[in-house]
Amino acid sequence: MNVLTVGTFCFGLLVGYITYRTLARTTAAASISDLAAVISAIGGGAVTAIAKPGTDLFGWYAIALLAGFIAYGLIYLAMNGKKEFASVMGMERQSTPPATGGGAPHIG
Repeated sequence: MNVLTVGTFCFGLLVGYITYRTLARTTAAASISDLAAVISAIGGGAVTAIAKPGTDLFGWYAIALLAGFIAYGLIYLAMNGKKEFASVMGMERQSTPPATGGGAPHIG
């Protein structure tokens, strides 16, 4: 396995997680900021691929991006505790079960 393969996996993992969190969040402000992070990560990856095509630069960029994300998470966890970390990362347990049945509410 080469750097480009590992880097592409790391990039996809990180962008997938941030996109998931964007869709799962309920507030508009959080969604917009998370979406901006996804666009920035993709833009940075595109720049490295365009600047030096045929090199491992994108692979190293993506590996460093995921490593930075993990390091930030660990520092945030150490400084703010498990409860706050779980809330920010989307790992908190729901206190009420989701509604069943779906669809529009029945009127009448």
